Amino acid sequence: MTYCVAVSVSAGMVFCSDSRTNAGVDQISTYSKMFRFDLGPARQFVVMTAGNLATTQATIAQMKKDIRQNAAINLNTVNSIGEAADYLGEVSRLQQEKHSHNGHGFQASFILGGQIAGNDHRIVMIYPEGNHITSSKDTPFLQIGESKYGKPILDRILTLDTPLETASLCAMVSMDSTMRSNLTVGPPIEVLIYKTGSFNMQRHYRFDDDSQFLRDLKRAWDNKLKEAFHQLPPLALEQQPLTPDSNSASY
Repeated sequence: MTYCVAVSVSAGMVFCSDSRTNAGVDQISTYSKMFRFDLGPARQFVVMTAGNLATTQATIAQMKKDIRQNAAINLNTVNSIGEAADYLGEVSRLQQEKHSHNGHGFQASFILGGQIAGNDHRIVMIYPEGNHITSSKDTPFLQIGESKYGKPILDRILTLDTPLETASLCAMVSMDSTMRSNLTVGPPIEVLIYKTGSFNMQRHYRFDDDSQFLRDLKRAWDNKLKEAFHQLPPLALEQQPLTPDSNSASY
């Protein structure tokens, strides 16, 4: 299983992905799911992947090949993040058709983020069918893979005005929550932090299974959650409990 999350706030973007693709009893496989396309001082892209590994690897390989061979459409020729998403979606769709049997088993989804000079930074999620959606003012993040466990913290904390460092920690806590509830998601964890207008993606970190930071983050989050839980108000303090004959039937 996979979990990837991208956050887009006014200050920039954060990308966070795990690297586990197989977590069987006797075998754990890891592959990076985050790919940087550093195309100079005027355009930067990040792609994160989920789904069939053969499809995602073939899609990324084709995108790199198109850049090397100066294809008519590639990440160097698109004029917007939307055009880049359309291009990635088409490459993915063709790879799925190439390898699929009866249209099943080779689906993949992607998150693409970046900035082209003269345009705002953006993140988009590309579905297996090739179409895409973007983040919004009310939901400044996108997820692919095992998304349900890490979503509550994102919903509660993130706004467009959230500082970039806070957004980064929020993405990491979202990943920690997912790893806690689903053992098929796990390290190494990759995090990339992009500041608006910098056209610099050098803040790219990798946290392995023995990372002290991951242990400290998990411990601190667990402890703070327990503290907050014990400070919750008593249940229905101002109300009287229901009597057996009010709003209920007794048998």
